[in-house]
Amino acid sequence: MPETLLKLDNVVAGYTTPVVGPVAFSLAPGEILGLGGHNGAGKSTILRSITGMARIFAGTITRSDGLTISHQWQRPELPPELALMGRELFALLGADPDSAPAIIQPLLEKPLYQFSGGQFQLLQTMACVCSPAKLVLMDEPTNNLDGRALDALSEMLHRLEKSRAVILVSHEKAFLEKHCTSMLEVSP
Repeated sequence: MPETLLKLDNVVAGYTTPVVGPVAFSLAPGEILGLGGHNGAGKSTILRSITGMARIFAGTITRSDGLTISHQWQRPELPPELALMGRELFALLGADPDSAPAIIQPLLEKPLYQFSGGQFQLLQTMACVCSPAKLVLMDEPTNNLDGRALDALSEMLHRLEKSRAVILVSHEKAFLEKHCTSMLEVSP
């Protein structure tokens, strides 16, 4: 039986008040869990509870010893006038630029302030996937991506090492069904 990387046991999470829960699931290496549900259902809050950015009102979260997490935010903020290159963002996340798909390579040599919203979304998403983290949290990674970028993301998810796991939030049910080994519908 594979090791459990993460287990949520009847977690109720939120900020000043509960937003979602109780939620229960476990995640093993090689699994991609899809979180679906309506806007405001609490999908992002579940991810934030895993990283400690949301408050746990009830239940428990158990992480395997030494679990490393990479979190791709739903709306990453493109820092204005930051003289940081795409390659440097990859380095900050410990991501291997050589493992990135061809569509990313030109972005590695470009300053972030010159990126479009879709380019920054793609770079941040791929940096998380190409990082050494054992658990990758992806919050609406398909936002702002064109067809070529979606294909590259799909390829990276299919090539993911079996020692790693992903929690993938998306409103695109077809994308979840194509990539996830299991799915959980989230409701408030």
